[in-house]
Amino acid sequence: MPIPPKAPKKPHPHTLHGDTRPDDYYWLRDRSNPEVIAYLEAENYYFDQVMTPLAARRDTLYRDMVDRIPETEAGPPAQHGAYYYYWRVNPGQEYRTYYRKQAKSRADLGRAPEEVVLDTNALANAGQYMDVSDVQVSPDDLRVLYLENHDGTDRYTLHVKEIATGRFVGEPVQDVFICGSATWDKSGNDIYYLGVDAAQRPCRLHRRRLADSTDILLYEESDITFELDLAPSRSHEYLFLTSRSKSSSEVRYLALGEPDAPLRLFTPRSPNVLYSLEHWNDQLLILTNEGAENFQLLAVPLDNPDPALARPVIPYAPERYWQLVLPFGDGLVIAGREGGLSQIWLYQAEKLQRLPWDEPIYSVAPSDNLAYDAPDVLLEYQSMVTPRTQIAVEIRSGRSIVLAQDAVRLYDPSQYQQKQRWVTAKDGAKIPVSLVAKREVWSETPAPTILYGYGSYGANSDPEFIPELLPLLDRGVIYAIAHIRGGSEMGFGWYQDGKVLTKRNTFTDFLSVAEHLIDEGFTTPDLFAIEGLSAGGLLMGAVLNMRPDLFRVAAPGVPFVDVINSMMDASIPLTSLEWDEWGNPANPEQYSYMKSYSPYDNVTAKEHPHMFVTAGLNDPRVGYFEPAKWVARLRATKTDNNQLVLKTHMGSGHFGSSGRLAHLVDEAEKYAFILDKLGVKA
Repeated sequence: MPIPPKAPKKPHPHTLHGDTRPDDYYWLRDRSNPEVIAYLEAENYYFDQVMTPLAARRDTLYRDMVDRIPETEAGPPAQHGAYYYYWRVNPGQEYRTYYRKQAKSRADLGRAPEEVVLDTNALANAGQYMDVSDVQVSPDDLRVLYLENHDGTDRYTLHVKEIATGRFVGEPVQDVFICGSATWDKSGNDIYYLGVDAAQRPCRLHRRRLADSTDILLYEESDITFELDLAPSRSHEYLFLTSRSKSSSEVRYLALGEPDAPLRLFTPRSPNVLYSLEHWNDQLLILTNEGAENFQLLAVPLDNPDPALARPVIPYAPERYWQLVLPFGDGLVIAGREGGLSQIWLYQAEKLQRLPWDEPIYSVAPSDNLAYDAPDVLLEYQSMVTPRTQIAVEIRSGRSIVLAQDAVRLYDPSQYQQKQRWVTAKDGAKIPVSLVAKREVWSETPAPTILYGYGSYGANSDPEFIPELLPLLDRGVIYAIAHIRGGSEMGFGWYQDGKVLTKRNTFTDFLSVAEHLIDEGFTTPDLFAIEGLSAGGLLMGAVLNMRPDLFRVAAPGVPFVDVINSMMDASIPLTSLEWDEWGNPANPEQYSYMKSYSPYDNVTAKEHPHMFVTAGLNDPRVGYFEPAKWVARLRATKTDNNQLVLKTHMGSGHFGSSGRLAHLVDEAEKYAFILDKLGVKA
């Protein structure tokens, strides 16, 4: 058997509020120390040794995954000016190519010639990380801007190119935030972008004049607990600049058609009040939680945008959680949640209609909608058994047509069945759970089961179609998603009940779901695996400290496990923005609560399941040192002989390998480890 590396202990106690916490692996934070890199490389070598006997299983899973994913993936053609724009991942390629066709209507697209707008495959270097975000065409359809990154951090480089010639326009802009951070002015001659500070926080709004590559600083957010978000109105008449924390926001706006227009503050930030703005006809729309936990939609006249004049557009209904408003010339499209599922509403001629769907559990969301005057809204629909489907819904009538569905190969949906369960939490809350398996597996339980969880930031873990899971389902695995508190599946209050001083609800909800699946005979502890990424990795660490006996194997990806130390250090990227989510250790009550569940601080001498842990050396969200320290402490403390491996991506960040095929290699590796430990046949 290969021998795992052993990190030396170097005492480094932390004392706060009269409490001392030992941190013998604090030294692993210093990536400039050759000893740190040597340790990470030793862990990677051990990982390779452990995985070598599973290479055939990994390769088989990878081939099965590649055989199932669509040979070609594409987005729906979205109207913009005289063109329809769309993207496609072509056979054998890792990344998207963006295209357009000039056509008067969707019906004319079949006869129109295809033109390449941007081929991101040409930007990639073999074996290296690459990501492109915020691809946007200028209002006059002559230029395209995009953000490019090659190291996995949140610092991207902004480029502008002429579509017809491929010639770059002006100098590239360095240190632009990863996404939601660049847009055009109305003329297509200037761009607005968000720059980051040393902590990779988007905090400065600039306008760049493309003619001479000069930058003008328009606004800087000085509060380190707030970040900036940038978006044009859907009409492209206004620019909205949002200063946002996890619990408060304020919006400034300017007219995109006036190059020297000043930023105007709509209403100042207020504790526990979140709002956003949009433009619709002669009104400014306000989506806010002020006086309405699940958000209400208000409007003020554009010629007198006084917040005191705001009036409801649609009466507030507490059972509806509204998250996004898309104004169109013909009406409004509202995206949100009701009954534990994502929903879409149309508001036209003062009537509100929720779109119906045939399946009992599903996921639906707006797709790329570029034109304010488009007659239809593009939606993306899927479920755990229905592949991603692009739908166009006419806003005036509500009539819908299916534009395309992912052509998943070797897939017969009739062989699979999804189910929904409701589990009672410790305090009586009802937790939705989504499950999928081959039909015959439901009568053959207990079965190998993988339970996924996240439960943070209000992010939802919706029942989506994941083609790379099909090889697992075909081997008799049940895949389940726990829609636990900390997400917002059941509304904004579901999120509020899983953060700061209620964070433990996230962990106990997950354990309630796990216990339910065992008690109801779906699985057993020896057939049970769990996985979660980032904050979901924190979830993994917390529940493993609480009930490691429930599970055979765990896969915490880039796990946020050193909660207190990270929240104490505002120099770490994004830390100050997280105090509203996890708490600030400077507060004694919050410190004590965080310490009660922090995975790194609660490692004790007990048996743990097999564990597959990942990290990214350039990760700005969860420093590589968090999983590295955690694994080192687990190795020195746990009392079992189960395998514990750590793989650090040495050239990328939070999202692991880039490219859809390279990503599948990572997935095949992880699931080869999991299936081996569950005793599932290759």
